[in-house]
Amino acid sequence: MENWEHIFWLFVKFAIVGGSGVVVDFGITYLLKEKANMNRYIANSLGFITAASSNFFLNRWWTFHSHNPHISREYFSFIGIAIVGLVINNAVLYVLHEKAHKHFYLSKLLAIGVVTLWNFVMNYFFTFQ
Repeated sequence: MENWEHIFWLFVKFAIVGGSGVVVDFGITYLLKEKANMNRYIANSLGFITAASSNFFLNRWWTFHSHNPHISREYFSFIGIAIVGLVINNAVLYVLHEKAHKHFYLSKLLAIGVVTLWNFVMNYFFTFQ
């Protein structure tokens, strides 16, 4: 098992990559929801999946330094985990925004925090092991 300090720094890198994903996610979600008048959950899903794809390549290269020749297997594992994360994301968004009446983008930010933990753990143990 790797030491905790190494895992901590992997998480920090993963979170930095995730920060870039937040910009992509929020940007696409905002444009589709506010400017294209798309349904908020479809806009959220498209923003989330686009950010997940961007995050895969950055995490593969920078965070986990993967040289696995089976990049498509890694990608689909990463995206599969992200899709489960998307379900979690939308569930948290629904509960906070629709049921608790919190601001949409604050709810989205909190949902991203929950999903970041899920994504890191699952990708650490399954995608980039």
